[in-house]
Amino acid sequence: MKKSVLTRYRVMAYVTGVLLVLLTLGVIAKYVLDLDGADSFTRAVGIAHGWLYVVYLVFAFDLGSKAKWPVGKQLWVLLAGTIPTAAFFVERKVTRELDERVADAAPDVVKA
Repeated sequence: MKKSVLTRYRVMAYVTGVLLVLLTLGVIAKYVLDLDGADSFTRAVGIAHGWLYVVYLVFAFDLGSKAKWPVGKQLWVLLAGTIPTAAFFVERKVTRELDERVADAAPDVVKA
């Protein structure tokens, strides 16, 4: 497996996680605190999170299929983008697990 597969998953996990936290704060501001402007903020962040979550799903599925994960683990990683802050913890666990495999798969550089 190439390092780029893990890297693009990690980037999308962070982007999805940050947007989901912002969306959660926006919903709290809109419905609990009744702040002005929270409606448009929540709408914009919600749309961005929705579209980028689809990209996250594609990258996470690609990573899981190349890592040959069982279905349960694959589903947990896919759903991590829907639970606030879960994407950060799952990304860290996945990175620790796959960093060794990616490092082993990388060819050694030959010095001349």
